[in-house]
Amino acid sequence: MDSTAQRQELADFLRARRGQLSPRDVGIEPGPRRRTPGLRREEVAHLSGVSVTWYTWLEQARDITVSRQVLDSLARALHLTTAEKLYMYRLADTQGVVRQEAADAPGPELQRLVDALNPNPTYLIGPSWDLLAWNAAEAGLIGDPARLAGHERNIIRMVFTDPETRGLLVDWRAQASGLLAQFRADAARNLGDPRFEQLSNELYAVSDEFRELWDEHRVADFGSARWEFDHPRLGRLAVDYVRLAALQSPGVKLFTCLPADPETEAKLPALADPHHTFGPVGAEAVAGGFRGPLRGDQRVRAAR
Repeated sequence: MDSTAQRQELADFLRARRGQLSPRDVGIEPGPRRRTPGLRREEVAHLSGVSVTWYTWLEQARDITVSRQVLDSLARALHLTTAEKLYMYRLADTQGVVRQEAADAPGPELQRLVDALNPNPTYLIGPSWDLLAWNAAEAGLIGDPARLAGHERNIIRMVFTDPETRGLLVDWRAQASGLLAQFRADAARNLGDPRFEQLSNELYAVSDEFRELWDEHRVADFGSARWEFDHPRLGRLAVDYVRLAALQSPGVKLFTCLPADPETEAKLPALADPHHTFGPVGAEAVAGGFRGPLRGDQRVRAAR
């Protein structure tokens, strides 16, 4: 992201946040003739202690210097969360921001770790959320990622454009919105990485839902989250996601799913082994389902 695009993203973010606050949120009693749904520019300027002209220039993406003190004032005026403040700071000042590089494929030790976490679905992603490796349980959960072309194996892209991935998510919109807010925060941590801009531009052009959610400018840090899947073989699965950073591979993150209830825990072995039988749903677990998982060495080659 060049400096012009960065200033434009900051301007769009401020406008979006201003539009999402009501006057009452900041202690202003709206008059009967008020038509502006959010805050006016002059109201944000007043609350932040800056001139209306300066704040207008900021929303017009002009090349002006913004101090940390002013950013702190804007954050308070717009009721920004911690994740949103960090996002704004990174857009306003690139000094000290280092883009994380990641290898095209994980090393064998990381692949062994991913495989060892079976039957818990586990995968590795790079800085821009490209899927680098996965275990048999993950392939059994979302369908074998090797069915997709290399550039299509991206978590955000799969959630918005892959019918199999989308059909699994019980609450697709809430989960997609939360992922996109985290993706935007990672984009600010990796300023200058063209993959973020290329991917967001592509999805903005092909997905109405991506375009709608992207324009909301939500920003969020990762927090352990519970997801529900409607699996074609095993029915409802509820899992809690945990994320870890791989220190030996900067920018690479490991995600693993922990069963959220005893029913899901009993079903997870059937993800890694489609021929696993158990209890009253054994016949259902064997019948149908996604394409079988790959061996570890095949998954590394596919990720390349």
